[in-house]
Amino acid sequence: MMKKLLSKYRTHISTELSSSNIGQEITISGWIRTKRDHGRLCFIDLHDAHGIVQCVISDEHENSSLVDLIKGISCESVIMVKGVIVKREENNVNNTLKSGEIEVLIKHCEVLSRAAVLPFDLGASDVSEQLRLKYRFLDLRREWMRERMLLRSNVIRYIRDKMFENNFIEFQTPILTASSPEGARDFLVPSRLHPGKFYALPQAPQMFKQLVMYSGFDRYFQIAPCFRDEDSRADRAPGEFYQLDIELAFVEQDDVLNTIEPIIRDIFAKFGGEEKVAKGLFPRIAYNDAMLMYGTDKPDLRIDIKICDFTKEFKNSDFSIFKNAIQSGNVVRVIPVKCKAQPRSFYDTLSQFAEKELGAKGLAYVTWDNDGTFKGPIAKFINGDVLNKIHSEGIYEKFDACFFVCDVKSNAEKLSGKLRVKIAEMLNMIDESKFAFCWIVDFPMYELSDEIVFSHNPFSMPIGGHEVIDNAKSVEDILNIKGYQYDIVCNGVELSSGAIRNNDLELLYKCFAKAGYSRETVSSNFKPIVTALKYGVPPHGGIAPGIDRMIMLLAGEKHLRDIILFPLNQNGEDTLMGAPTTLTQQQLREMKSMLKELSIMR
Repeated sequence: MMKKLLSKYRTHISTELSSSNIGQEITISGWIRTKRDHGRLCFIDLHDAHGIVQCVISDEHENSSLVDLIKGISCESVIMVKGVIVKREENNVNNTLKSGEIEVLIKHCEVLSRAAVLPFDLGASDVSEQLRLKYRFLDLRREWMRERMLLRSNVIRYIRDKMFENNFIEFQTPILTASSPEGARDFLVPSRLHPGKFYALPQAPQMFKQLVMYSGFDRYFQIAPCFRDEDSRADRAPGEFYQLDIELAFVEQDDVLNTIEPIIRDIFAKFGGEEKVAKGLFPRIAYNDAMLMYGTDKPDLRIDIKICDFTKEFKNSDFSIFKNAIQSGNVVRVIPVKCKAQPRSFYDTLSQFAEKELGAKGLAYVTWDNDGTFKGPIAKFINGDVLNKIHSEGIYEKFDACFFVCDVKSNAEKLSGKLRVKIAEMLNMIDESKFAFCWIVDFPMYELSDEIVFSHNPFSMPIGGHEVIDNAKSVEDILNIKGYQYDIVCNGVELSSGAIRNNDLELLYKCFAKAGYSRETVSSNFKPIVTALKYGVPPHGGIAPGIDRMIMLLAGEKHLRDIILFPLNQNGEDTLMGAPTTLTQQQLREMKSMLKELSIMR
């Protein structure tokens, strides 16, 4: 018996009961999951936090009022049962339950709490998400939801154990902090003691974890809550999420990757299955290579398709549409596929997807036979250098068709990447039983929006240090600067970003200057970091894998909401608690007073 669970309400829990308990008198409590009235017999599936046990009472019971009581109790009512363990009849054995060979013959029953009519059937699979979230406490009683919450608990416990094994120290950083000018929108909290001023909930403990390294600690971790006022996606929860926040001192990029990779591998091997994780080191793919070969910086490596560049070949071809587009600055990307046997509708569906969903002007393709005969809308233009390229890249031997995308580089990458995934889905090429990891490295430090901006973490160390920053005079030079920045990706989902941090204050000023920040602005906006950098800080780096995303993949779910205990809906609402709420009159007066103070200060 799990003695710590022993009380007047139970001598046993459901999963402890088996044929070895036959003849014993026991007390057990739980929820009535289902009830089956067979006239002479009434069966109850009693559900507790651990499993199900079948209870039974006969109308031959000497206490007829007890029989009437049990038959009149509604499902999901909480009861305490006292009875004797008996062996089930042979044709009534349920091998899917640990207690499937026995049942509890009810001698006494006490109703601890009656349930009203349920808003939905807990056994149904087609319940709307709106209902599930509004009555989350009922939704969580369902076995598959319970399993996901237990998975979450077990994964987090395992993570903690692994981090301690690797000599990390757990700290808790502040929840009320200062607003940061970088990143997403903050959640702001007005200060009563300091009218006109606000705290911000941390988007991530970025500055704090760096300050931990500056404070002389070697290895830090935290199961960190993060708060960002951003829109929902399938793999992004609105409002808040949790990450495994990590920072290490006296390390280079390889040290961080070599430390974290075994931890991630062990998590997925233990909870997902060792056979599902590929052997060997995770591939390390440069950002530019990833964008070319996969059309994304978070590639799904379960898809055995690599995109090729055919710009040079079409530049010298007779196909004027591509040739003229290339002269205007466009590129040509090719997606090789084995799909010749597919019907015409396959190609039509892809063309419609490219045009309607992706905004492409069209989708060119060719197929070929073993005798070298090419077919398709642009087949007659496949000659010379283009044909040689198809042969030299191994496309001809392994595949039997190519799709072509011609657009400016950024669009061509996006279009070809999404088409690669769509094709794989349509051809059932994605092995759902595998976890395919990779590292994406050598990210560009900067990108061009209306102006030059940081593309990743602004506190990252540039590859090449002072020299590469000093020599970057033109916009092109600046955009070619790479950083010690890295992402870990699994099955097309970005689990985490990380970087080696810039521990050189003068170099930090230079890096920010390339993005248009003055020294004064940097010193003002990032005062804690700038101040600390003046007092000796070690080389350091970190990463922060998303807890929610890892568990989503391990559970085989498509939406984060199914692995979070009490999630917000897609609109950022908690329909169970009624949040966000309107303010009370008192709160409203206080808020107006604070905002008035802010107005006066300005």
